[in-house]
Amino acid sequence: MEQQDQADLEGEELFEHHRFVASKGQEPLRVDKFLMNFIEYATRNKIQQAAKSGHIWVNEAIVKQNYKVKPGDEVKVLFEHPPHEFLLVPEDIPLNIVYEDDVLLVVNKPAGMVVHPGHGNYSGTLINALLHHIKDLPDNSSDRPGLVHRIDKDTSGLLVIAKTEAAMTHLAKQFFDKTSEREYIALVWGNMEAESGTIEGHVGRNPKNRLQMQVFPEGNEGKEAVTHYKVLERLGYVTLVSCKLETGRTHQIRAHMKYIGHTLFNDERYGGDRVLKGTTFTKYKQFVDNAFKILPRQALHAKTLGFVHPVSGAYMRFDSEIPQDMAECIEKWRDYSKHSQ
Repeated sequence: MEQQDQADLEGEELFEHHRFVASKGQEPLRVDKFLMNFIEYATRNKIQQAAKSGHIWVNEAIVKQNYKVKPGDEVKVLFEHPPHEFLLVPEDIPLNIVYEDDVLLVVNKPAGMVVHPGHGNYSGTLINALLHHIKDLPDNSSDRPGLVHRIDKDTSGLLVIAKTEAAMTHLAKQFFDKTSEREYIALVWGNMEAESGTIEGHVGRNPKNRLQMQVFPEGNEGKEAVTHYKVLERLGYVTLVSCKLETGRTHQIRAHMKYIGHTLFNDERYGGDRVLKGTTFTKYKQFVDNAFKILPRQALHAKTLGFVHPVSGAYMRFDSEIPQDMAECIEKWRDYSKHSQ
């Protein structure tokens, strides 16, 4: 798993390791000193390093080590890795299994299901369901058994899961070597000028908002990210596009599309849940609001997945239908664009 592209497996949420609420009588105290009083075996250096990495939060916002804790402040320490006492619990949750054999399975994940446990989502995830379905899932270095890649909670679509260590290594190498096939369907704001194109720009965490990713075009931060897109249908103020991933960074399509001025439709985290293109007519705003209600998530679906089978060597390609909520939203825009011309 050393070659595994770990950016594929980064969670959009962090694991909570510690949480403290300052008492009513708390005197103003630097947060690093405050935490030293509560965390056993912690050193000042480790706490300061955590602060520099953006892992110390007060009242749901990242703070620096010199922040002064006040009465009633909620102080959290969050990391990308789980705490030692973290347990993965099997849960009897239905899975939409597209294909399964002795070494792997392909699932079609519904929107709304978190792929792996993390801060605020310790149960009801795809991993919890898989642990119930499969007795022994192979571990990887991110403590997310079976996962070769991941998709966001509110993105629907196909995922391949490894059932053996050998399959995990083989599949992970394909993703690392960029030989796997991953096509997403997205509805984005605006009428894209080009029929097709390639977006290149390193993607990394936004230093001001750790729950967002952003593009670093100079390549000074983040990791290499390449997305190939093609227009499928122009629907007036929105465009239906196919996105093929060459790399698989966290939020890659969402960050790349925002970077070129075409934020995903109803992508709340990246500002797509507002009227970004169109008219000022009240009726149009009502139309968009209704479309948001039909599709209460970002308009992104992992439609196609292809890879070489780890044992047989045969190329396997899976395709999935666009889910109902996204299909209805697209149809609504299709009707609007016809009648508004």
